Order: sequence, then structure tokens, then C-alpha cells
Amino acid sequence: MHPAPSVIIFSTLSGLGFGLLFWLGIDLTPPTGGVAFAFFFIGFALAVGGLLSSTFHLGHPERAWRALSQWRTSWLSREGVCAVAALCVCGLYALCLIFFASHIAFLGWLGALLSLLAVFTTSMIYAQLDTVPRWKTPLTPALYLSFSLAGGTLLSGRTTIAIALLTAAAAIQILWWLRGDNALKDSGTDMGTATGLGERGTVRSMAHPHTAPNYLVKEFIYIIGRKHAQKLRVIAFVLTFALPLVILALLPFSHILAAVAVLSHIAGVATSRWLFFAEAEHVVGLYYGMR
Repeated sequence: MHPAPSVIIFSTLSGLGFGLLFWLGIDLTPPTGGVAFAFFFIGFALAVGGLLSSTFHLGHPERAWRALSQWRTSWLSREGVCAVAALCVCGLYALCLIFFASHIAFLGWLGALLSLLAVFTTSMIYAQLDTVPRWKTPLTPALYLSFSLAGGTLLSGRTTIAIALLTAAAAIQILWWLRGDNALKDSGTDMGTATGLGERGTVRSMAHPHTAPNYLVKEFIYIIGRKHAQKLRVIAFVLTFALPLVILALLPFSHILAAVAVLSHIAGVATSRWLFFAEAEHVVGLYYGMR
């Protein structure tokens, strides 16, 4: 699928923001006053910035609020409901810490749970799609949640937990890539099933179904060369996991190095998310003879 910049920004920033809000919510001794304001400001800026960027990918951004009404059947709607609920609860929790130095643990844990649900519902928008075999796996929500939790530990300064979660997220990312490379083939979908002509024999494409590019081709078919994909995977892995782990586990702590680890992780997550969409292999590509 075409990796739209707005979706990449949303997927990267909102996951980090909600991950930070999660760790702030379950903190037994959370910061108060100005320190709390700084942490919550970063969390809200990332989460809200990511959500706002996603609206630019909609055909009619001004109607985005209507998506909240379909929560019974739509994971996109559930994502919006959970995100708004998480921001409201975490906002109330933050106000109590910043202005009254009051730690209301129930609000914090509720906000943390809703933050995780917001990330989970985002992942399920993709994980429930039969049309993209690479995405349709429990590893997709595991990937989103592990990235969010690991990024949250980096932003909140939890070094020991960050090392463990970055290692776990790295393992999930590798498994996701390995499984995804054969997902389309293993799904049993081919030119015959895509066209409905498979029972008549071997189907091959003689020409594209349309003489000019249409919405499906522009939106759902994107082909990235294997060589380029492998290079980007290495870059994503080094930036997301390897460099932050080296900084956290092997080098003496400093705020400058911590900032480098965070920035490296963000850049790596953005690269990984770009690949998430670029390598999607939507089955509609079979119908157009482009897989």
C-alpha cells in the first residue's frame, strides 16, 4: 500500500505518546508540579499530534468526528473512542498531579488501560484485514503494543525496563518480518482466486483491467524492491533497537546520550512503519497482475 506521510506520522507519534501516558499512569510515585507538566505535555503532544495528522489522510477530514459513532462494528471508530477517553482521563489525572500534587491512582491506572486500548485498537484496524495477509496476524497488535511500551519507557527514563522491552520488541519485529514475507503465498490467494477464474485453469495477466490508473492502483498497490526493503529493515532495526540498546546498556548515562537514544528510536519506528505499509501486498494487486 502507498505509505501516506500522515499515516506514518500518526502511527509513530501516537504510539509513543500513549506509551508514555501508560507509564505515567501506573507510576507509584509520579512526578508533580512542573516536572509532571513537562512529561504530560510531551505525551499529549505526541498522542494528539499523531491523531490530528491521521485526519489529513481522510477524504473529508471535517467529518472525522462521525467515525466515533460506529464503535460497535468499526475498529477505526473504537480507536477514536479509546483515544479520546484516554486523553480525557489522563488529562484529569495530570491536572491533579500538576496543580494539586494529588496522586489519584485509580485515574492513573484507568488512563493507562485506555492508552493501551487506543494502541491496540489502532493495530486491529490492520490485523483484521483479510485483504492484506501480511497484517492479518496476532503479531501485528503485539508489534504495535511492544513499540508503544518500549518507546514510553525511553521517554519516561525507565532505563532497566527499556532494555528489556526493546529486546522483546526487537524479537517481535524479526518474527513479524519473517512471517510476513511468506504471508501472501501461504494465504492461498493467487490470480485465479483474485479473478474468480481459477477453476478454469491457470490464470495469467495479459493486460491491466483498466487503461489508466484508478483509485485502487494508487491507494493499494505499491511495489518496493526486495533489495531496498532489506536495506531499510537493517536501518530500521539499528535505529529502533540496536543503537538505543548500546547507549542504555553499554555507555555511561548522560542526558545527551538519552536524547540520542530517543531520537534514534523515533526515526527507527518511522522507518519500520513506512515498511509496514510499503510491503503490505494488498491482494487487489493480484487482480491487476502486479504481484
